[in-house]
Amino acid sequence: MATYPEMILAAIAALGEKEGPNKSAIIKFIEATYSGSLGEGYTAEISDALEKLQDSGELQLVRSHFVKVEAVASPRRGRGRPKKPKSVPSPGSAAPRRGRPPKPKGSHAAAVKFAGGISRRRGRPRKKHRPAVAAAPPAGAKGREATAVTGVKRKRGRPRKVKPPADE
Repeated sequence: MATYPEMILAAIAALGEKEGPNKSAIIKFIEATYSGSLGEGYTAEISDALEKLQDSGELQLVRSHFVKVEAVASPRRGRGRPKKPKSVPSPGSAAPRRGRPPKPKGSHAAAVKFAGGISRRRGRPRKKHRPAVAAAPPAGAKGREATAVTGVKRKRGRPRKVKPPADE
């Protein structure tokens, strides 16, 4: 024959109510299941066993319903995706470095030089410096006026519209 605490815990598990069964439901389940092996005064013994289970912390009374403590204290999951477990590195190996691994020393110099053997810089090449004074136009140019170019550079974009002087 099972002890009363075992009967009570089996009754709570078998009834499987969301909020937990009350005292009368537990007694009715035990009567139906263990009818032949119960002695006289079993209701008082079931009540005593319920109190002992409650005092020991195995059961908790919530609004006149008995609930197993594991169900009450189940840990709530946090929001979002759970974190990945960290792998423990072996004690002999160094910690992995962050970022991109460095390139080997010899490969950079070979990539900079090309077939001619002349080294080049990265990016767009610089403009060649031109002299500020332009050469005179060729003598055979007809129909065009020769304009003297001074050292003034033009600005970028569309040239400004020349306004005629206001006549009064």
